[in-house]
Amino acid sequence: MADESIAVDVDPAHVIVVVPALNEAQHIADCLQSLASSDPFMANVRIVVADGGSTDGTQAVVEELRDRCFPNLSLIDNLDRLQSAGLNAAVDRCAGPEHTILVRCDAHAVYPEGYVRRVAAALEARPEAASVATVMDARGECCFARAAAWVVDTPLGSGGSAHRGGTRSGWVDHGHHAGFRLSWFRQIGGYDSSFSHNEDAEYDVRLGRVGGRVWLAADIRLGYLMRDTPRKLARQYWNYGCGRARTVHKHHLRPKLRQLAPAVNMLLLLLTGLWATLWPPALAYPLAYLMALAAVSLIGVVSLRSVCGVFAGPALGILQMAWGAGFLSERLAALRGSAHRPPNTSVSRS
Repeated sequence: MADESIAVDVDPAHVIVVVPALNEAQHIADCLQSLASSDPFMANVRIVVADGGSTDGTQAVVEELRDRCFPNLSLIDNLDRLQSAGLNAAVDRCAGPEHTILVRCDAHAVYPEGYVRRVAAALEARPEAASVATVMDARGECCFARAAAWVVDTPLGSGGSAHRGGTRSGWVDHGHHAGFRLSWFRQIGGYDSSFSHNEDAEYDVRLGRVGGRVWLAADIRLGYLMRDTPRKLARQYWNYGCGRARTVHKHHLRPKLRQLAPAVNMLLLLLTGLWATLWPPALAYPLAYLMALAAVSLIGVVSLRSVCGVFAGPALGILQMAWGAGFLSERLAALRGSAHRPPNTSVSRS
Protein backbone atom coordinates (compact mmCIF):
# COMPACT_ATOMS: atom_id res chain seq x y z
CA MET A 1 0.00 0.00 0.00
CA ALA A 2 1.33 3.44 -0.88
CA ASP A 3 2.42 5.66 2.00
CA GLU A 4 0.11 8.67 1.82
CA SER A 5 1.74 10.82 4.50
CA ILE A 6 5.47 10.27 4.40
CA ALA A 7 6.27 13.25 2.14
CA VAL A 8 4.47 15.84 4.29
CA ASP A 9 6.79 17.95 6.43
CA VAL A 10 5.87 18.32 10.11
CA ASP A 11 7.59 20.47 12.70
CA PRO A 12 8.37 18.10 15.61
CA ALA A 13 8.11 20.99 18.06
CA HIS A 14 4.38 21.11 17.27
CA VAL A 15 3.80 17.49 18.34
CA ILE A 16 3.20 16.12 21.84
CA VAL A 17 2.95 12.38 22.55
CA VAL A 18 1.00 11.13 25.57
CA VAL A 19 1.32 7.59 26.95
CA PRO A 20 -1.13 6.73 29.76
CA ALA A 21 0.29 3.99 31.99
CA LEU A 22 -0.61 1.93 35.03
CA ASN A 23 1.66 -0.86 36.27
CA GLU A 24 3.51 -1.22 32.98
CA ALA A 25 7.05 -1.72 34.30
CA GLN A 26 7.51 -4.78 32.08
CA HIS A 27 6.49 -2.97 28.89
CA ILE A 28 7.00 0.78 29.23
CA ALA A 29 10.72 0.78 28.33
CA ASP A 30 10.12 -1.13 25.09
CA CYS A 31 7.24 1.20 24.22
CA LEU A 32 9.18 4.40 24.83
CA GLN A 33 12.31 3.15 23.08
CA SER A 34 10.27 2.15 20.03
CA LEU A 35 8.78 5.65 19.93
CA ALA A 36 11.88 7.72 20.68
CA SER A 37 14.79 5.72 19.26
CA SER A 38 13.54 4.78 15.83
CA ASP A 39 13.35 8.21 14.21
CA PRO A 40 15.54 11.38 14.47
CA PHE A 41 12.28 13.33 14.25
CA MET A 42 11.54 12.29 17.83
CA ALA A 43 14.51 14.18 19.28
CA ASN A 44 12.37 17.33 19.30
CA VAL A 45 9.01 15.79 20.20
CA ARG A 46 7.82 16.03 23.80
CA ILE A 47 6.73 12.68 25.25
CA VAL A 48 4.61 12.59 28.41
CA VAL A 49 3.86 9.48 30.45
CA ALA A 50 0.72 9.98 32.56
CA ASP A 51 1.05 7.43 35.36
CA GLY A 52 -2.10 6.37 37.16
CA GLY A 53 -0.45 5.41 40.45
CA SER A 54 1.65 2.40 39.45
CA THR A 55 2.91 0.19 42.27
CA ASP A 56 5.33 -1.94 40.21
CA GLY A 57 8.10 0.60 39.58
CA THR A 58 6.83 2.03 36.30
CA GLN A 59 7.73 5.55 37.39
CA ALA A 60 11.34 4.54 38.16
CA VAL A 61 11.72 3.00 34.71
CA VAL A 62 10.46 6.18 33.04
CA GLU A 63 12.69 8.41 35.15
CA GLU A 64 15.74 6.25 34.40
CA LEU A 65 15.09 6.45 30.67
CA ARG A 66 14.61 10.21 30.89
CA ASP A 67 17.86 10.73 32.78
CA ARG A 68 19.84 8.33 30.60
CA CYS A 69 18.80 9.08 27.05
CA PHE A 70 15.44 10.87 26.57
CA PRO A 71 15.60 14.43 27.96
CA ASN A 72 12.33 15.30 26.18
CA LEU A 73 10.49 12.66 28.26
CA SER A 74 8.24 13.81 31.13
CA LEU A 75 6.38 11.93 33.86
CA ILE A 76 3.20 13.25 35.46
CA ASP A 77 0.77 11.80 38.00
CA ASN A 78 -2.69 10.84 36.79
CA LEU A 79 -4.64 10.98 40.04
CA ASP A 80 -7.83 9.70 38.39
CA ARG A 81 -6.00 6.56 37.14
CA LEU A 82 -8.06 6.05 33.97
CA GLN A 83 -6.48 6.43 30.52
CA SER A 84 -9.04 9.03 29.51
CA ALA A 85 -8.20 11.17 32.53
CA GLY A 86 -4.49 10.74 31.88
CA LEU A 87 -4.77 12.10 28.35
CA ASN A 88 -6.76 15.09 29.59
CA ALA A 89 -4.32 15.81 32.42
CA ALA A 90 -1.33 15.67 30.08
CA VAL A 91 -2.94 18.12 27.65
CA ASP A 92 -3.91 20.49 30.45
CA ARG A 93 -0.52 20.45 32.15
CA CYS A 94 2.01 19.79 29.39
CA ALA A 95 0.69 20.95 26.00
CA GLY A 96 1.97 24.46 25.31
CA PRO A 97 0.83 27.04 22.75
CA GLU A 98 3.40 25.64 20.32
CA HIS A 99 1.74 22.21 20.30
CA THR A 100 -0.91 21.68 17.62
CA ILE A 101 -0.92 17.87 17.31
CA LEU A 102 -1.48 15.24 20.00
CA VAL A 103 -0.48 11.61 19.39
CA ARG A 104 -1.90 9.01 21.78
CA CYS A 105 0.15 5.86 22.38
CA ASP A 106 -0.37 2.72 24.47
CA ALA A 107 2.21 1.70 27.09
CA HIS A 108 1.59 -1.96 26.26
CA ALA A 109 2.53 -1.57 22.58
CA VAL A 110 5.76 -1.52 20.59
CA TYR A 111 5.50 0.94 17.72
CA PRO A 112 6.86 0.65 14.18
CA GLU A 113 9.61 2.97 13.00
CA GLY A 114 8.44 6.53 12.36
CA TYR A 115 4.97 5.96 13.80
CA VAL A 116 4.56 9.37 15.47
CA ARG A 117 5.97 11.25 12.49
CA ARG A 118 3.68 9.42 10.09
CA VAL A 119 0.57 9.99 12.22
CA ALA A 120 1.37 13.71 12.48
CA ALA A 121 2.07 13.88 8.74
CA ALA A 122 -1.22 12.16 7.93
CA LEU A 123 -3.02 14.81 9.97
CA GLU A 124 -1.10 17.65 8.33
CA ALA A 125 -1.84 16.21 4.88
CA ARG A 126 -5.59 16.60 5.50
CA PRO A 127 -6.38 20.01 7.02
CA GLU A 128 -10.08 19.07 7.04
CA ALA A 129 -9.40 16.17 9.46
CA ALA A 130 -9.86 16.67 13.19
CA SER A 131 -8.35 13.27 14.00
CA VAL A 132 -6.40 10.46 12.39
CA ALA A 133 -7.07 6.82 13.20
CA THR A 134 -4.77 3.91 12.38
CA VAL A 135 -5.30 0.21 11.74
CA MET A 136 -4.71 -2.43 14.40
CA ASP A 137 -3.51 -5.87 13.28
CA ALA A 138 -4.16 -8.37 16.05
CA ARG A 139 -1.37 -10.74 17.03
CA GLY A 140 -0.93 -13.50 19.57
CA GLU A 141 2.03 -15.10 21.30
CA CYS A 142 0.45 -18.29 22.66
CA CYS A 143 -1.82 -20.75 20.87
CA PHE A 144 -5.07 -19.34 22.26
CA ALA A 145 -4.03 -15.74 21.55
CA ARG A 146 -3.03 -16.60 17.96
CA ALA A 147 -6.47 -18.03 17.30
CA ALA A 148 -8.19 -15.10 19.02
CA ALA A 149 -6.09 -12.66 16.98
CA TRP A 150 -7.12 -14.34 13.74
CA VAL A 151 -10.83 -14.41 14.54
CA VAL A 152 -11.03 -10.87 15.95
CA ASP A 153 -9.85 -9.44 12.62
CA THR A 154 -12.65 -11.21 10.74
CA PRO A 155 -16.12 -9.64 10.29
CA LEU A 156 -17.47 -12.14 12.84
CA GLY A 157 -15.03 -10.90 15.47
CA SER A 158 -14.96 -7.18 14.72
CA GLY A 159 -18.34 -6.59 13.11
CA GLY A 160 -16.55 -5.17 10.08
CA SER A 161 -14.84 -2.29 11.92
CA ALA A 162 -12.53 -0.62 9.42
CA HIS A 163 -9.70 -0.12 11.93
CA ARG A 164 -9.54 -3.84 12.74
CA GLY A 165 -7.29 -5.25 10.06
CA GLY A 166 -8.72 -2.98 7.33
CA THR A 167 -6.82 -2.11 4.17
CA ARG A 168 -8.61 0.95 2.81
CA SER A 169 -8.06 4.55 3.91
CA GLY A 170 -11.02 6.89 4.14
CA TRP A 171 -13.38 8.89 6.33
CA VAL A 172 -14.84 6.91 9.23
CA ASP A 173 -17.18 7.59 12.15
CA HIS A 174 -14.74 5.95 14.54
CA GLY A 175 -11.33 4.28 14.55
CA HIS A 176 -8.37 3.44 16.76
CA HIS A 177 -7.27 6.80 18.16
CA ALA A 178 -3.82 7.92 17.09
CA GLY A 179 -3.56 11.62 16.21
CA PHE A 180 -5.64 14.64 17.24
CA ARG A 181 -5.64 18.24 16.19
CA LEU A 182 -5.42 19.88 19.60
CA SER A 183 -7.74 22.72 18.64
CA TRP A 184 -10.54 20.18 18.13
CA PHE A 185 -9.57 18.18 21.22
CA ARG A 186 -9.90 21.28 23.38
CA GLN A 187 -13.03 22.51 21.60
CA ILE A 188 -15.05 19.43 22.58
CA GLY A 189 -13.53 19.11 26.07
CA GLY A 190 -11.23 16.14 25.45
CA TYR A 191 -12.21 12.72 26.68
CA ASP A 192 -15.01 12.08 29.13
CA SER A 193 -12.68 11.03 31.92
CA SER A 194 -15.37 9.02 33.71
CA PHE A 195 -15.09 6.41 30.92
CA SER A 196 -12.77 3.49 31.62
CA HIS A 197 -13.55 1.90 28.24
CA ASN A 198 -14.99 3.10 24.93
CA GLU A 199 -13.81 6.64 25.67
CA ASP A 200 -12.51 6.83 22.12
CA ALA A 201 -15.88 6.05 20.53
CA GLU A 202 -17.65 8.41 22.93
CA TYR A 203 -15.20 11.16 21.94
CA ASP A 204 -15.88 10.51 18.25
CA VAL A 205 -19.64 10.83 18.79
CA ARG A 206 -19.19 14.32 20.24
CA LEU A 207 -16.64 15.20 17.58
CA GLY A 208 -18.99 14.24 14.76
CA ARG A 209 -21.86 16.23 16.23
CA VAL A 210 -19.87 19.45 15.94
CA GLY A 211 -18.57 18.73 12.45
CA GLY A 212 -15.22 17.09 13.21
CA ARG A 213 -14.06 14.36 10.81
CA VAL A 214 -11.89 11.28 11.37
CA TRP A 215 -9.50 10.03 8.68
CA LEU A 216 -8.48 6.37 8.79
CA ALA A 217 -4.91 6.06 7.49
CA ALA A 218 -4.75 2.39 6.55
CA ASP A 219 -1.10 2.68 5.52
CA ILE A 220 -0.17 3.26 9.20
CA ARG A 221 -0.56 -0.01 11.05
CA LEU A 222 -0.02 -1.10 14.62
CA GLY A 223 0.34 -4.63 15.94
CA TYR A 224 -2.09 -5.35 18.79
CA LEU A 225 -1.33 -8.17 21.25
CA MET A 226 -4.40 -10.23 22.15
CA ARG A 227 -5.14 -11.44 25.68
CA ASP A 228 -3.56 -14.83 26.30
CA THR A 229 -6.26 -16.57 28.38
CA PRO A 230 -10.02 -17.02 28.02
CA ARG A 231 -10.58 -15.24 31.34
CA LYS A 232 -8.60 -12.16 30.31
CA LEU A 233 -10.35 -12.05 26.93
CA ALA A 234 -13.77 -12.31 28.58
CA ARG A 235 -12.98 -9.51 31.02
CA GLN A 236 -11.72 -7.28 28.20
CA TYR A 237 -14.82 -7.73 26.07
CA TRP A 238 -17.16 -7.40 29.05
CA ASN A 239 -15.60 -3.98 29.63
CA TYR A 240 -15.90 -3.14 25.94
CA GLY A 241 -19.60 -4.01 25.99
CA CYS A 242 -20.18 -1.94 29.13
CA GLY A 243 -18.35 1.01 27.61
CA ARG A 244 -20.34 0.89 24.39
CA ALA A 245 -23.60 0.75 26.36
CA ARG A 246 -22.55 3.82 28.34
CA THR A 247 -21.92 5.70 25.11
CA VAL A 248 -25.31 4.65 23.73
CA HIS A 249 -27.03 5.74 26.93
CA LYS A 250 -25.19 9.05 27.30
CA HIS A 251 -25.90 10.19 23.74
CA HIS A 252 -29.30 8.48 23.24
CA LEU A 253 -27.93 6.57 20.26
CA ARG A 254 -29.57 3.81 18.30
CA PRO A 255 -27.09 0.91 18.40
CA LYS A 256 -25.84 -0.40 15.07
CA LEU A 257 -26.80 -3.92 14.01
CA ARG A 258 -23.26 -5.21 14.58
CA GLN A 259 -23.39 -3.82 18.12
CA LEU A 260 -26.79 -5.34 18.88
CA ALA A 261 -25.97 -8.75 17.43
CA PRO A 262 -23.89 -10.10 20.37
CA ALA A 263 -26.49 -8.97 22.91
CA VAL A 264 -29.41 -10.37 20.91
CA ASN A 265 -27.53 -13.63 20.36
CA MET A 266 -26.86 -13.99 24.08
CA LEU A 267 -30.50 -13.36 24.94
CA LEU A 268 -31.62 -15.92 22.38
CA LEU A 269 -29.22 -18.51 23.77
CA LEU A 270 -30.51 -17.93 27.30
CA LEU A 271 -34.17 -17.92 26.32
CA THR A 272 -33.99 -20.97 24.09
CA GLY A 273 -31.92 -22.82 26.70
CA LEU A 274 -34.59 -22.18 29.32
CA TRP A 275 -37.41 -22.94 26.90
CA ALA A 276 -35.77 -26.26 26.05
CA THR A 277 -36.49 -27.52 29.56
CA LEU A 278 -40.16 -27.47 28.55
CA TRP A 279 -39.86 -27.93 24.79
CA PRO A 280 -36.65 -29.78 23.74
CA PRO A 281 -36.73 -28.62 20.07
CA ALA A 282 -35.80 -25.14 21.34
CA LEU A 283 -32.26 -26.51 21.68
CA ALA A 284 -31.94 -26.12 17.92
CA TYR A 285 -30.68 -22.55 18.26
CA PRO A 286 -27.93 -23.23 20.85
CA LEU A 287 -26.84 -26.29 18.87
CA ALA A 288 -26.70 -24.27 15.65
CA TYR A 289 -24.54 -21.68 17.38
CA LEU A 290 -22.16 -24.35 18.69
CA MET A 291 -21.93 -25.84 15.20
CA ALA A 292 -21.12 -22.39 13.79
CA LEU A 293 -18.33 -21.98 16.35
CA ALA A 294 -17.01 -25.42 15.44
CA ALA A 295 -16.96 -24.39 11.79
CA VAL A 296 -15.02 -21.26 12.73
CA SER A 297 -12.47 -23.46 14.49
CA LEU A 298 -12.04 -25.62 11.38
CA ILE A 299 -11.56 -22.56 9.20
CA GLY A 300 -9.12 -21.22 11.79
CA VAL A 301 -7.02 -24.39 11.58
CA VAL A 302 -6.83 -24.05 7.78
CA SER A 303 -6.18 -20.29 7.82
CA LEU A 304 -3.48 -20.45 10.49
CA ARG A 305 -2.09 -23.74 9.16
CA SER A 306 -1.88 -24.79 12.78
CA VAL A 307 -3.84 -26.84 15.28
CA CYS A 308 -3.99 -23.61 17.32
CA GLY A 309 -6.88 -22.66 15.06
CA VAL A 310 -9.17 -24.94 17.09
CA PHE A 311 -9.31 -22.17 19.68
CA ALA A 312 -10.82 -19.72 17.18
CA GLY A 313 -14.38 -20.88 17.78
CA PRO A 314 -14.16 -20.78 21.59
CA ALA A 315 -12.44 -17.36 21.42
CA LEU A 316 -15.22 -16.02 19.20
CA GLY A 317 -17.88 -17.37 21.55
CA ILE A 318 -16.14 -15.83 24.56
CA LEU A 319 -15.76 -12.36 23.07
CA GLN A 320 -19.29 -12.30 21.66
CA MET A 321 -20.92 -13.54 24.87
CA ALA A 322 -18.82 -11.30 27.13
CA TRP A 323 -19.45 -8.22 24.99
CA GLY A 324 -23.18 -8.95 24.88
CA ALA A 325 -23.35 -9.57 28.63
CA GLY A 326 -21.46 -6.37 29.40
CA PHE A 327 -23.66 -4.35 27.06
CA LEU A 328 -26.89 -5.72 28.53
CA SER A 329 -25.69 -5.35 32.11
CA GLU A 330 -24.80 -1.69 31.64
CA ARG A 331 -27.99 -0.92 29.73
CA LEU A 332 -30.11 -2.47 32.49
CA ALA A 333 -28.18 -0.56 35.14
CA ALA A 334 -28.67 2.68 33.20
CA LEU A 335 -32.39 2.06 32.83
CA ARG A 336 -32.65 1.46 36.58
CA GLY A 337 -30.71 4.65 37.17
CA SER A 338 -27.98 2.79 39.05
CA ALA A 339 -25.18 2.85 36.47
CA HIS A 340 -21.99 4.14 38.08
CA ARG A 341 -21.13 7.65 36.97
CA PRO A 342 -17.83 8.92 38.42
CA PRO A 343 -17.34 12.70 38.35
CA ASN A 344 -16.30 14.13 35.01
CA THR A 345 -12.88 15.79 34.99
CA SER A 346 -12.64 16.48 31.28
CA VAL A 347 -9.93 18.67 29.83
CA SER A 348 -10.63 22.40 29.96
CA ARG A 349 -12.08 24.02 26.89
CA SER A 350 -9.82 27.05 27.05
